[in-house]
Amino acid sequence: MEFLISLQTLDSTVRLSTPLLLAALAGLYSERSGVFDIGLEGKMLGAAFAAGAAAAVWHSAWAGLAAGIGVSVLLALVHGFASITAKGNQIVSGVAINFVAAGLTALLGQSWFSQGGRTPQLKMEERFGEITLPGSQMLADIPLLGPVYSELISGHSLLAYVAFLAVPFTWWVLFRTRFGLRLRAVGENPAAVDTAGISVVWARYRAVIVCGILCGIAGTYLSIGVSAGFVKDMTAGKGFIALAALIFAKWKPINVMLACLLFGYLEAVGIRMQGRELPLIGEVPVQFIQALPYILTVILLAGFIGKAIPPKAGGVAYVKER
Repeated sequence: MEFLISLQTLDSTVRLSTPLLLAALAGLYSERSGVFDIGLEGKMLGAAFAAGAAAAVWHSAWAGLAAGIGVSVLLALVHGFASITAKGNQIVSGVAINFVAAGLTALLGQSWFSQGGRTPQLKMEERFGEITLPGSQMLADIPLLGPVYSELISGHSLLAYVAFLAVPFTWWVLFRTRFGLRLRAVGENPAAVDTAGISVVWARYRAVIVCGILCGIAGTYLSIGVSAGFVKDMTAGKGFIALAALIFAKWKPINVMLACLLFGYLEAVGIRMQGRELPLIGEVPVQFIQALPYILTVILLAGFIGKAIPPKAGGVAYVKER
């Protein structure tokens, strides 16, 4: 059972929680503005395909990142048009984006590259490789501190560091800036914001665009950060786990990070437990470990952390009174 707290498991936790964290923060911006977004999965998947394809064609990780963000923002704007401008059902719009992304990525992948929906294998220079932080080798032999710094903190992709730096930045934006104040206000009482002369539509569109940017980074991380190209359905439900983490964290940035780390840890443990025999239990089914984030969310919300109350105007299209 020593693998439960090993550095390898904790290192995997950071890697696995990174796309969850980016997607959950994306949903945080959108849902704080009153636009529920169940389409995080679709935007991540579309971004992962675009990033893998662009990196393969232009031989540049930065081109892949730009393409991933571009496609994700485009899908976010489609969702914004459907739910903000057209005042359609936000849940239906998000589900539609998930289906469209799943189908198009497989279709285009097969049509363009003829590799079963995959993109070509990427070379190291076409990906975001691991970054070795200063002094990691020099400090590696220091007991406790050295291994933590050199193996756990150092050695991750640039996009992983962006994800964790986005947490304090998101807290500052939401609670210390005029943009964040207005964003939270349109999610709670859009009529009062409109009365003050602030455009509810523009505020929500900006939140949706930020959501698209973060989902784009999350998808890019999956295909050219920790993998060497796009694989069909490679998000594997991570967008839905991010939504679960967002609800579990009650739409608060620091809590979102902790929830994503918890879910990433459960996934890391699940991977390490495959094929292992536990005392008195035997071999634990992988499906049970994969379901743990959802089970944990339901249990904790029901009995430990209380009711998760979303923004009051969340999921409701704003209709300006005349």
